Amino acid sequence: MKLELPARKKRVHEMTIPIRWGDMDAMGHVNNTVYFRYLETIRIDWFMQAGLALNPRGEGPVIVNAFCNFYKQFEYPGDILATLFVSDPARTTFESWCTLERTDQPGVVFAAGGATTIWVDFSKQKAVALPDRVRDLVCD
Repeated sequence: MKLELPARKKRVHEMTIPIRWGDMDAMGHVNNTVYFRYLETIRIDWFMQAGLALNPRGEGPVIVNAFCNFYKQFEYPGDILATLFVSDPARTTFESWCTLERTDQPGVVFAAGGATTIWVDFSKQKAVALPDRVRDLVCD
């Protein structure tokens, strides 16, 4: 299955995530809720690699919408290749997209998802403009 990404997406990060025994459910495959954890893991890793430490007393990202499409089942053991893309920066938001493949099956997308991220001043509980540093990371 091929994920249709926006025409103006930007590939920003890639990482390998191990499938843990505890990720599976009673049916013997990775539980659907864990896929969202994988998507969160690559987003947070991207922020950290970009030098954007998360500060709950300052400003930072909040996910306001997330989705995941499941194409094939992940099973233990194995490793996941997660690839992150970003697009559509607006005043306070941007979109992220991610593909999840098994490292031993390159090019086969097992799941794909995304999220809308809004930048928030945590103390005020209010959306604020994307910092220039974040905008630079998201824009082409």
